[in-house]
Formats: sequence, C-alpha cells, structure tokens
Amino acid sequence: MPIDPDFQKNLKVNGEHKGHKVWGTVEPPTKLGIHGTNVAVDCDLCNGDETCISVCPVNVFEMMETPGHSKSEKKSDPVNEAECIYCRACEAQCPEQAIKIIEP
Repeated sequence: MPIDPDFQKNLKVNGEHKGHKVWGTVEPPTKLGIHGTNVAVDCDLCNGDETCISVCPVNVFEMMETPGHSKSEKKSDPVNEAECIYCRACEAQCPEQAIKIIEP
C-alpha cells in the first residue's frame, strides 16, 4: 500500500523534525509518521534502501536512524525539502511508493 495521497486531509500535523512537518501518529519505534509536506516520506513504509538519495539531483534527503522499527533501522528524511525542483525522480523510483511530491 503506497503513501496516502490525501495525507494532508486525512492526518494532523503532530510536530516538526529538522524544519519540516511530521504528519500522523508518531510512537517510536513502531510508528514514525509522514515527514515533509511538499516532499513527503511515509517513514513507516520506507525500507531505507537510499534510492531517493541516489536519484535526487538537489540532495533533498538524508538518512535518519530509526532503531527498533520493524521495516528498517534507517529512513529517508526530507531535511532539504525547500530545495526540491519537483522532478519526481524519488517518487517514481521509490520501491515502496513511500514518497509523494506535492507542488505548492
């Protein structure tokens, strides 16, 4: 199941992390929510394979440690969300369909 395309309507902002919003339920280590608004990563779907990092031409993502999460112990984090050029390479290449790009 891919990231909810309507997460902004269906979830509430639960906080911030490194300058971006975090949406939905956050109960580490099992629930990590969706990080970002225009570059959104469902951290519970992310498998930590770093595909988004390798395809992003403007270095939007960094990996964050998520010890104890059942899917992987590292996740993609859109820490440079404001730099996104909306090429959607990350969204197209994510094997888990964990990324949603929403142009402002």
